[in-house]
Amino acid sequence: MSVAAAEAIWLGLGAYLGFGLAAGLGVILFGLKRLTGADVPVRVRLLILPGLAALWPVVMLRLAGVKAPEDRA
Repeated sequence: MSVAAAEAIWLGLGAYLGFGLAAGLGVILFGLKRLTGADVPVRVRLLILPGLAALWPVVMLRLAGVKAPEDRA
């Protein structure tokens, strides 16, 4: 693997996680009530932040109103 390919992989991973962190913070501050429908304590919000950052595409789809196949019935 060349140095340029390795740098591209790291830059892509950094961009994915950076956007995920920004999206996760946005969800924690503004969208968590819409997703869960319940009040969530601050410590729980901090605990779910890494998962939100890693799975931000799925979370964004859920916020957009797309339902999972098992929830569509």
